[in-house]
Amino acid sequence: MGFNCGIVGLPNVGKSTLFNALTNTAAAEAANYPFCTIEPNSGRVAVPDPRLDALAALAKSQKVIPTSLEFVDIAGLVRGASKGEGLGNQFLANIREVDAVVHVLRCFEDDDITHVEGSVDPIRDRDVVETELMLSDLESLEKRQQNLTKRARGNDAEAKALLSLIEPIIAVLQDGRPARTVFADLDPDQKQHFRQLQLLTGKPVLYVCNVEEDAAKDGNMYSQKVADMATAEGAGMVVISAAIESEVAQLTEDAEKKEFLESLGLEETGLTRVIRAGFSLLDLLTFFTVGPKEARAWTTKIGATAPNCAGVIHTDFERGFICAETIAFEDYRMAGSEAAAKDAGKMRMEGKDYIAKDGDIFHFRFNV
Repeated sequence: MGFNCGIVGLPNVGKSTLFNALTNTAAAEAANYPFCTIEPNSGRVAVPDPRLDALAALAKSQKVIPTSLEFVDIAGLVRGASKGEGLGNQFLANIREVDAVVHVLRCFEDDDITHVEGSVDPIRDRDVVETELMLSDLESLEKRQQNLTKRARGNDAEAKALLSLIEPIIAVLQDGRPARTVFADLDPDQKQHFRQLQLLTGKPVLYVCNVEEDAAKDGNMYSQKVADMATAEGAGMVVISAAIESEVAQLTEDAEKKEFLESLGLEETGLTRVIRAGFSLLDLLTFFTVGPKEARAWTTKIGATAPNCAGVIHTDFERGFICAETIAFEDYRMAGSEAAAKDAGKMRMEGKDYIAKDGDIFHFRFNV
């Protein structure tokens, strides 16, 4: 089960530099991880997780396999995309396919790099993209509304239920706000239907502020404006310098990368923060399987049951699920090994109704 984030933005904001740095990182990792197959416009990267390294060290695992996240580079957007301008239709179709949106905003001055809108203003740039997405959503919902209204007149219960969901979304879009702003107020059934609508502005958003090298640590006045907007919206936000990221991506040795980052006063790459933020944006949790052969991280949605987790590894595991031997990460780390955790009474037998927690270490028992 793969999850992906689409990278969007106006032309010349540093979108491709960021994507290339991500895929370079993935290419460098390809020797270690079997899943780094890279399409021209998509790259799969490992999700950094210090817990996995700690477990592998304790279990003396021969192989360490992190979980991964796919990033898709989506063609630059121009005004009028919702009416098919530029690569408009393709752009909108590509966004529809991703689980979350990483919106790169230009927050740096540079006379050598032209700005399509003529000046640096990340809030305006975000509005240009968001407006096109909202117009597209509005058009598709209004078409659907006409059809549903006819069906509702004929007492179609499903049509009535969908209409009661769609009408408030249309109202916020007409008001110039993205569809995701209604999500928190929906009941669980409506949330399920909302996701099925695949609205462009219904997807979670992470704003990535691309700043000049000097501002990589603390940001600048432009990124501060984006931070305020993100907080008001309940969206995520990360400050990076795409220029620094592309330099780091060229370095092959971890020690070199660390030294280079320290010389700039940075603890980790912006990419690491983007990957981590992308991961949390998708409401995912990580569980582990650990043994002498391999320590491996797996990904599932928050709220998944133990059998759902078993199914992430193999469908047979879910079909024939009996129980899950479960140890919490902290308990495993404190005990120092699986055997010690068992002896300390920290291993639990969990059944079909158990809701997985982030950091659970599972050993599934199944019978097919």
